[in-house]
Amino acid sequence: MPVEIHPATAQRWADLRTVLCPTENRQTCWCLAWRLTTSEYNSRTADERGDVMRALVDGDPPPGLLAYVDGEVAGWCNVGPRSAMDRLTGSRTIPPVDDVPVWSVVCFVVRASHRRRGVAEALLLGAVEHARKYGAPAIEGYPVDPEGGRVNPSLAYVGTIGMFERAGFRRLLKTSAKSDRRHRWIVRLDLGEE
Repeated sequence: MPVEIHPATAQRWADLRTVLCPTENRQTCWCLAWRLTTSEYNSRTADERGDVMRALVDGDPPPGLLAYVDGEVAGWCNVGPRSAMDRLTGSRTIPPVDDVPVWSVVCFVVRASHRRRGVAEALLLGAVEHARKYGAPAIEGYPVDPEGGRVNPSLAYVGTIGMFERAGFRRLLKTSAKSDRRHRWIVRLDLGEE
């Protein structure tokens, strides 16, 4: 089952909406929790958050990637410069490890009908190439370490440490951030000249 990866551009707005807001859910986050400050995020309705995401897909670089299986949209990955992730830049639980202007992978959303088929891993590999295309010197993720167990799928939106390590990322720092009561790590892949 090949997975195709494409930037989430304005032309793919309907597909992005299918993944991030499949119903008229008044609580949908539009995957903006890391891109806005906490107060900005909390003060907006779901519709207003949708407007913010719409503006992001109209810009450059696109705010993430979409995965397709057999022509059907299957998932999304939120990736961009860490400096553009307002809540992340001020995070006490996921601090910057140095002053390298890294890109960050902060979220995966895979539609239920496509889970456990490699869609998230394909999105991660696409995120690496997306960051490289835009000149990022390195890309980071903040995955959860299952610690030998299984992570609740609704709390695995940050990815798992194994998935990132299979893509060549190395562990830098065990953080105080947790998902499903398990620690999250800062992992990085350097994108320098090969």
